[in-house]
Amino acid sequence: MVSLLVTALLRPSFSEAQQAVTVPRIGYVQTTSREAQLHLVRAFEAGLRERGYSVGSDIVIEYRFAEGRPERLVELVGELVRLKVDVIVTGVNPGTLAAKRVTTTIPIVMAASFNPVEEGLVASLARPGGNVTGLSLDAGPEILAKRLQLLREIVPTMSRVAALSGVGMTYNRVHVQLLADAGLSLGVTVAPLEIRGADDLVSAFSEIARARATGLIVFAGPVLLPLRARIASMAVTKRLPTVCPAKLWVSDGCLVSYGADVEDSWRRAAGYVHRILKGARPADLPVEQPTKFELAINAATAKMLALTIPQSVLLQADHVVQ
Repeated sequence: MVSLLVTALLRPSFSEAQQAVTVPRIGYVQTTSREAQLHLVRAFEAGLRERGYSVGSDIVIEYRFAEGRPERLVELVGELVRLKVDVIVTGVNPGTLAAKRVTTTIPIVMAASFNPVEEGLVASLARPGGNVTGLSLDAGPEILAKRLQLLREIVPTMSRVAALSGVGMTYNRVHVQLLADAGLSLGVTVAPLEIRGADDLVSAFSEIARARATGLIVFAGPVLLPLRARIASMAVTKRLPTVCPAKLWVSDGCLVSYGADVEDSWRRAAGYVHRILKGARPADLPVEQPTKFELAINAATAKMLALTIPQSVLLQADHVVQ
């Protein structure tokens, strides 16, 4: 009887045993606002659920958003490090660079990177080394050429195209040059243009008019992502057929998008988190490149621009917004 009593006293209660279970804590840091990232937040959480996690129950996510101020990224990552998160999830390069600057020990999963080797995020795609791995949205210069070709198919007489990107994304300069190189073979001149934010949009479109561009190609990045509806609307007002980086932009009024499925990239990032929580080392997990590309068309925008989308383009479309 006494020995049973001692055993009972020494045995932890069920509630104490529950408290002893460590719930994984994920840090999620992005340059934009939460509102601009909401579709990606949902995709990432869906990816976790697909792998058996219940967000808020057996896995916790600490969200941090820089609200369009990249200079805050280091501070926000520092907060996550002090919380002792198990993994940090980043988006495009500025967030990953900030995370690398703050920690060399906590695993970092980049959900969407560009030129990750060239920009020093990883040693190589096959063997990342260090504490960073994840996904790249790079798919080679043929994707950029494809966007230009789509504009030429829709407007065969087009000879000058503006390329709009956000400041601070050094990889975009490489991509703009690749686009210009592709333009040479098509007889299309590319006029590059960078903006800092919403206040630059009016002057940017004035500059596009001065450059006599009759088409527009928009690049990805946290500067332009929150402005997608305004850019699409202004492009229609200025009668500019526009190709954007992802289908979300087409939902917001852009004429055409062609590129990797960005939401799929965030879902796949959850797979990296899962493997790391199960003991995998980031250094041993190869960086994945896109496997799924989408062409989306906004038929309503085409009508507003008085354009007829050629059947050859429509037949390639994965999504058509009416």
